Amino acid sequence: MKTGVIGLGAMGAGMALNLHRHGHLHRLYNRTAFRAEGLAAETGVARAMSMEELAADCELILISVSADQDVIDVVERIAPSVTADTIVVDTSTVSSETARKTAAILARSKADFLDAPVSGGVEGAAAGSLAMMVGGSAAVFARAHETLTAIAARIEHIGPTGSGQACKAVNQIMVAGINQAVTDALAFGACLGLNMDKVIEVIARGAAANWFLDHRGKTMLAGDYEKGFKVKLHHKDLLICTEMARNVNLPLPIIEATLRQYRRLMAEGQGEKDISALYRLKKTQE
Repeated sequence: MKTGVIGLGAMGAGMALNLHRHGHLHRLYNRTAFRAEGLAAETGVARAMSMEELAADCELILISVSADQDVIDVVERIAPSVTADTIVVDTSTVSSETARKTAAILARSKADFLDAPVSGGVEGAAAGSLAMMVGGSAAVFARAHETLTAIAARIEHIGPTGSGQACKAVNQIMVAGINQAVTDALAFGACLGLNMDKVIEVIARGAAANWFLDHRGKTMLAGDYEKGFKVKLHHKDLLICTEMARNVNLPLPIIEATLRQYRRLMAEGQGEKDISALYRLKKTQE
């Protein structure tokens, strides 16, 4: 399908390049023009001068932005320009309510919508190995599936509109718990004077093995928090999870603790750092 990408940050750029490698990428747009210009030069794919121009010329539109209002703003801009049966796929992490609202806006133009947040980090976006959780019509999902395989290794249709975002909320709660467990454990090991490189090597092959330890363990020990999932973005996601949990009267104490620690990191100017920067707070308590 002729596919356009709106939003070319670390995740969007990686997905756009994989769409290009599979012959799907047709148009590019980014609010900051230089990002789109660079990717256009690299791929030979035309940069759209506006979101509306991209929307009018694509069969599938993939959105990758940061926040709920960003998604709504994009959809309100493109809705008058899309053609009937255009599929809009939002890979951002937002609330289920935002997904339902954007679907309703597009329905007025007879366009279809899938909420399709992803997990796997910037590495997964670059490698095309993301996990994607999708909400929306099963028939629309079937139409989009082949194109989406260019950016995700595992794609699961979860249920109706909003279900993809609800599944991503489950994922983000787990990420917070894993971050807490790994950073606690590594700070504990460091306090005991262990050779932490050896500790990571052996634990990563046992029952406690996990993606976060594999990809962030050694970098956090080295005090390198540059690459990965930003503290401020996970903080935003966990606020969404908190609101959803409040609606079903479910306490999430690990989320409350993580939010407090993220607020401290952001107050110290660490909001742009990877979430493994949580280790920095705990290591200072040695």
